[in-house]
Amino acid sequence: VLAEVIKVGATTLNIPDTTGWNLPLEFGGLITKLRENVEGIDDVVISTHCQNDLGLSTANSLAGAQNGARQLECTINGIGERAGNASLEEIVMAIMLRGQQEMGGLRTGIVPEHIYMASKMVSEYSGMMVQPHKAIVGNNAFAHESGIHQDGMLKSKETYEIMSPETIGLNRTIDAGIVLGKHSGRHAVKTRLSEMGYEVGSDDLDEIFKRFKAVADKKKGIKDEDLEALVSDQLFQNTQVWELLEAQVVCGTMEMPTATVKMRGPDGMEHIESIVGKGPVDACYKAVDKIVKSPVNLLDYSVNAVTEGIDALAVT
Repeated sequence: VLAEVIKVGATTLNIPDTTGWNLPLEFGGLITKLRENVEGIDDVVISTHCQNDLGLSTANSLAGAQNGARQLECTINGIGERAGNASLEEIVMAIMLRGQQEMGGLRTGIVPEHIYMASKMVSEYSGMMVQPHKAIVGNNAFAHESGIHQDGMLKSKETYEIMSPETIGLNRTIDAGIVLGKHSGRHAVKTRLSEMGYEVGSDDLDEIFKRFKAVADKKKGIKDEDLEALVSDQLFQNTQVWELLEAQVVCGTMEMPTATVKMRGPDGMEHIESIVGKGPVDACYKAVDKIVKSPVNLLDYSVNAVTEGIDALAVT
C-alpha cells in the first residue's frame, strides 16, 4: 500500500501508533523495516503519530526519529484523545539535549525559549491544566524541595538540572529553584534567610529551623512571609517568664465563652485555670490573669494571616 501511494505522488507517509500499543523498540523497528522494504520510500518523508495510552508516545516518537522518521506529529502539553499525544516540549528538548550525541545530529527548527509561554497559553485557552510534575513545563519541573537536592543545587545547578528553566523561556524568581518545605535542610533555610537580608547566628538558626520544620509539616511550601514571621518571633521575642502550654476555648450561640489555659511558670510548675468570659478572647485573658496573679489591661488585639490559605501562619 505504501509503495503504491508513493507511486501516485504521496510525499509524506504517516505511520501512526493509534492506540499507543507499541514499545519504543517495536516502533523504531517498524520504521526501519519500512525503510528497508518499501519501494521509493527514500524519496518521501516518514511521519509518526504516537498516542500516549501506555505513557510511551514521546519515547516512540524519538525511536521513530532515530530510525529515519523526519516528521513527528505532537501537541503542546501532550493534549489529545484519551491519554493524549506525544508532547511537543518533551520531543523538542530531548532532541535539543541528546540529538547531536545520540541521534546522529538530529535537530528541530523550534525556538525553545517560546515553549513555556506556548504551554501556558494552550492551558489557559483549552482549560486543561498542566499537571505539576509534567516534564519540561510542569510547575515542579524546576523546583527542588528535598534537602539533599537543595544543597546540591546551591553548590551547582547542574547537579540536578539537565537544562535551565531559562532555556524554555521560564525565568524563576528564586535562584536555584529552591522550594522550602518539610524536606528542606538547614543549608537551604540559611541561604534563603541570607538572600532576604537576615544573618542569624548558629543558635538562633537552630531554633528557627526547629520551628520551620514544625510549620512545614503542616503546610506545603513555606513562603518568605512565613520565614519572616519565624525570624521575628525568634530574634525579637522578649525574655520568657511564663510559657503557654495549651489553650482551649469553647463558645457558640448555646455556650458561655469558656477558656481553659495551661501555663508553666518561672518555678517550672504547671498551672491550669478555666474561666468564663464575655467572649473567647476575654475568657482567655481572664484565665491568664488568674494564673499569673498579675492584673493586665488589654488595650488592643488583632490576628493577621501571614500568607493566604487556611494553613497560613498568623501573627497576633
